[in-house]
Amino acid sequence: MNDIIMECSGLWKNYGGMQALRNVSCRIQSGRIYGLLGPNGSGKTTLIKLANGLLTPSAGKILINGEEVGINSRKAVSYLPDCVALPDWMRIYELIKFYDDFYEDFNAKKAYQMLESLNLFSGQRFKTLSKGNKEKVQLILVMSREAKLYLLDEPMGGVDPATRDYILNTIITNYSPDAAVVISTHLISDVENILDEVLFINRGEIVLSDTVDNIRSDNGKSVDALFREVFRC
Repeated sequence: MNDIIMECSGLWKNYGGMQALRNVSCRIQSGRIYGLLGPNGSGKTTLIKLANGLLTPSAGKILINGEEVGINSRKAVSYLPDCVALPDWMRIYELIKFYDDFYEDFNAKKAYQMLESLNLFSGQRFKTLSKGNKEKVQLILVMSREAKLYLLDEPMGGVDPATRDYILNTIITNYSPDAAVVISTHLISDVENILDEVLFINRGEIVLSDTVDNIRSDNGKSVDALFREVFRC
């Protein structure tokens, strides 16, 4: 039986008078890859930041491995933000050492193997890389941890289509069966084949939560097609 890695119960997040999340309840189980899907401003990044402890709920609870978000939960979460957030002045090998020193579960050997696969030289200074290569390095660092929960916010936003297959393969081959992956993305057709379950979120509310197999059999259409139908402008 899969363990519950993340659980949200009646979760609300307000920014002043604006409700970014409204009464969100969901469960994320180990051994599964989830797509967190919704239009811009729907609450995807807010939910991911709450799970990572970068924001605090206005109401409700979010648990990671049965514990409220805090020091212990952060040790279990590997987070990829939707923007590049690494020091420009460091070289890639210095970033790897930094992660290796900071995270007990970091696997430097795995990081170097992925660098080689992407033809990236560890001596390059981070600021000299293209936007796409910066995102690749950031993903490599995140996926080189042996975490329980991987929170990936737009992991393929700035990379070319030819690299997306490698990134998806990196995701599915670098997390263990006792971990879970949550991917927030607009590139639904690209990620659909690796997803086990999806959460549709709109205006801060979960409007659909189901397995990919059920969506295809019950609706007779792909996740991408259903998303376009549900969120048609």
